[in-house]
Amino acid sequence: MSRSLRDAAADLQQELVRLRRSLHQEPELGLDLPRTQEKVLAALAGLPLEVSTGKGLTSVTAVLRGSRPGPTVLLRGDMDALPVTERGDAELISRTPGAMHACGHDLHTTMLAGAARLLSGRRDELAGNVVFMFQPGEEGAGGARIMIEEGVLDAAGERPVAAYALHVLSAGLPAGIFVSRRGPIMAAADRLRVTVRGAGGHGSTPHLAKDPLPAACEMVTALQVMVTRDFDAFDPVILTIGTFHAGTTDNVIPDEAHFAGTVRSFSAAAHERLKDRSVEVIKGIAAAHGLKADVDYFQDYPVTVNDHGEADFVGDTVREAFGEERYFTAPNPLPASEDFSFVCDEIPSAFVAMGACPPDRDPGKAAFNHSPDAAFDDGVLADGAALYAELATRRLASA
Repeated sequence: MSRSLRDAAADLQQELVRLRRSLHQEPELGLDLPRTQEKVLAALAGLPLEVSTGKGLTSVTAVLRGSRPGPTVLLRGDMDALPVTERGDAELISRTPGAMHACGHDLHTTMLAGAARLLSGRRDELAGNVVFMFQPGEEGAGGARIMIEEGVLDAAGERPVAAYALHVLSAGLPAGIFVSRRGPIMAAADRLRVTVRGAGGHGSTPHLAKDPLPAACEMVTALQVMVTRDFDAFDPVILTIGTFHAGTTDNVIPDEAHFAGTVRSFSAAAHERLKDRSVEVIKGIAAAHGLKADVDYFQDYPVTVNDHGEADFVGDTVREAFGEERYFTAPNPLPASEDFSFVCDEIPSAFVAMGACPPDRDPGKAAFNHSPDAAFDDGVLADGAALYAELATRRLASA
């Protein structure tokens, strides 16, 4: 079965390349992806699927029912692009100004559509159902959470026993290598926005004003100290302040100072504690300076946690279907985040990364995902589709 799935996927390679390049040249952002949805629906047309679309977002959910009763497995592919202006070959790059598939979601969408075709051709061999989750809004909009609220986990009539997601990397791994691990694999992602409120005045008489700038600077430093002194080094957190704005000229003390940043963590316990401690530090420093501080703390995505059994199953599947040399266990989670985490919170799941660095680039030096120079190898499309299909086929057979 495993070899025939790979052979069948290889037969689809040129079709997959055409779909991926069409998606790549017309990227769309956020939750509203009408052209992308249209292309996915066209790719699924004629297959024995129960297809539905989202209400609050342009998602596509497709259910394949096997010939015999059994459990349900969910496969997810995200579809949205990033607000990045692409650099590269003018014949291949995005034709939409200011938008680019810089994270490889066009590959995920294509691979999932390929898996739908592969599994539809093996419907008679399946005991159970497969849900194909084509998701907008992964890049910060929480599309997975919205799809869950709209019922994607119950699309087949019963909740899946397992869920799987695949993500390509433009650097860091050779093309075709799969990597996953037990437990946390991607970080939780939070956002912090702070406004420190004082009273402006002349730069020559700071004692007559309430200067928010020194206090805001102290807050940034104190937050960095906090993550090294209040949190376990073996359960680390990352806090990066990315913007800091105050004032209009050199001799005027401003009324306000503003800064914002991203906060990452790798356990549910650290994720919950970060919010309270960050707000406490900021408010305390503001009070010590006789100032006020408005703190907005947004908990965007929880930690992406792989179920131990499902992570082991992914590793075993890759080794058996593709060879021992194609799978590695990641020693540590990645500090980036993923809204597949919302699925992981509901269903035993596994998230797996796949190298997609083009053959003319060094994986150790190539531009990483989200870069305007990021590029992905179309040569991995067939194996990505085959892995999705293998995971569904084998998991249903093992139930």
